[in-house]
Amino acid sequence: MADEKDYKLIEIKRITGQIKVITGLRIGASPESMEISGLDNPIIRNPVNDEPYIPGSSLKGKLRSLIEWYLGEVPSTGEPSKDGCVARVFGIPASRDKKVGPTRLIIRDATLSEEDRKRFQSGEPITEIKTENSINRLTAMANPRPLERVVPGVKFDFEMIYRIFSLPEENDNGQTDRENLEKVLLPAMALLEKDYLGSSGSRGCGKVQFIVDGKPGIKIDNEFHPLPSIDKDFTTEPQPTSASETSVGESATDETSDTTASKPSEDTVQQ
Repeated sequence: MADEKDYKLIEIKRITGQIKVITGLRIGASPESMEISGLDNPIIRNPVNDEPYIPGSSLKGKLRSLIEWYLGEVPSTGEPSKDGCVARVFGIPASRDKKVGPTRLIIRDATLSEEDRKRFQSGEPITEIKTENSINRLTAMANPRPLERVVPGVKFDFEMIYRIFSLPEENDNGQTDRENLEKVLLPAMALLEKDYLGSSGSRGCGKVQFIVDGKPGIKIDNEFHPLPSIDKDFTTEPQPTSASETSVGESATDETSDTTASKPSEDTVQQ
């Protein structure tokens, strides 16, 4: 019978590239950690050099949440999943008695690209103050709220480490972990490009794109990989029109999709 000595690290994959800000990016910091006279809603910055960065925890948490929804692994409690392929990749609580090995995915903090670091050091602005207003429905009084965010076009260098383990009960030389890279992590990154990172995403902030040398995609062990397309999973096929809804020899009504309306109903009686 296999014992714990049969757990083995098989391979370490390094995933790299850049995160390009498409619309203003806002990942907030605690106001107490900033200057007393500063903004009420500042972005998070490196306290040593004042540069904006993307915390690995923010990126990892967002990726996990998106792929849990996509794969239907959101528990009724609303808490992070504790079993299944998502938990295996992103991690489970230490108290769980599950012999699935360590967390497979490590995400570093994403730092400014060399190009944007030079811009920042030269005094060129890479952040902006966006003022939002909430309006009182009765008095029409505006309540302005300034938010700091990183401007579009700024790029952050990111690095992820994906560890592949062999488990005694699987005895597959790490094949399950390799499959989960394609099934869990890469679709999660593709989903993020369709969603948002940080806060205020429903109000215009947070659209990002993964790129390598200006092209959409990532590098896995220095080899370029495009992210998977997930569009086909969200399409809906047009419903066929029944004979009772369409007159003989006539096209479908305006309520039917263009695909159906462009030709007579299949139920039309042939002459």
